[in-house]
Amino acid sequence: MTSFGVYVHVPFCAHRCDYCAFATYSDRDHLMDEYVEAVLQEIAWAREDGLPVATSVFFGGGTPSRLEASQLLRILDAIPRSADAEVTVECNPEDASAQRLLAYREGGVNRMSFGVQSTQPAVLADLGRRHGTLAHEEVSRAVTAAGFPTWNMDLILGSRAESLTDVRRTLDDLLALENPPPHLSCYVLTPEAGTPLGDDATRHPDEDESAEAYDLVGEVLAANGYQWEEISNWAKPGHECRHNHVYWDQDDYVGFGSGAHSHQHGRRFWNVRTPDRFIAMVQRGERPLGGDETLDERTQRFERDSLALRTSRGVPVEAFASLSEIAHLVDVENGRVTLATNGRLLANQVIIRLKSAEAPSNLV
Repeated sequence: MTSFGVYVHVPFCAHRCDYCAFATYSDRDHLMDEYVEAVLQEIAWAREDGLPVATSVFFGGGTPSRLEASQLLRILDAIPRSADAEVTVECNPEDASAQRLLAYREGGVNRMSFGVQSTQPAVLADLGRRHGTLAHEEVSRAVTAAGFPTWNMDLILGSRAESLTDVRRTLDDLLALENPPPHLSCYVLTPEAGTPLGDDATRHPDEDESAEAYDLVGEVLAANGYQWEEISNWAKPGHECRHNHVYWDQDDYVGFGSGAHSHQHGRRFWNVRTPDRFIAMVQRGERPLGGDETLDERTQRFERDSLALRTSRGVPVEAFASLSEIAHLVDVENGRVTLATNGRLLANQVIIRLKSAEAPSNLV
């Protein structure tokens, strides 16, 4: 079956982290019931239009676990999906109660993702995270008891409060669990304008220290049986996130909810950003479209190559006119180019040298 993904955006949060620039809101919980109904209506319209069967479904945000489990599962039940579809729910560690996770599992969710970020108290405080330092232990016990076959933890590297020793301690804490996460996402902190962290230059990460932390993560995870998948993702064999590959392989996907993005047959489109406007438009019987664009052949080719280059699959060597200026940042094997370890955080320097980045527009 051809891969087809469905993303559901849940824009509600109990607290907005200092680094977050996503379309999330900590003051809109009163809209939850109306929001769920609006998402269900949007899905109903998409089904009338011939919504394909999903091979993966991903609930992201925001904080999907802000919804009652029954509300989230109503949305899941409305989405046509294959019998073996991967269904992932992002969950805050403080929401990972045994009751909630068991309800998810019984309702068809088969993969969880938890934003732990660090196990070190000073780092969590600097990031504006609210969960405790033992959250990784509590999450591991709960997800194991609920019977999830696979799951993920997110880490964030680059806090000015984080030393290389802190990174090592966090990794040691996770790997020492009786059931360690078989998939880890490790993101380097990016200061975004308009966020408390982004607007305070004294809190911006040091690039050299972030690179050292990233290299340490790669070394430790490789030594413990994790395979590098994509710049920010490592997984034990068989525990890769299939939904991620929908994006990385430039397959089609549809997003539901405020701010959600979609891609189908070379057309990219997205919903209005705020839940208030999203709900109002749907209640008036209007599709909540915020904008769209059709990608020309050159743009599609560039996006395909640039996404593939971020992964362990890489691109054919023919995708480059020359590798001489970036030879120190890439590996070439069996006719394919992949990012070398020291090139992963410098991926943009490699991507801009793809042939498709330089192709004149009159080719299409």
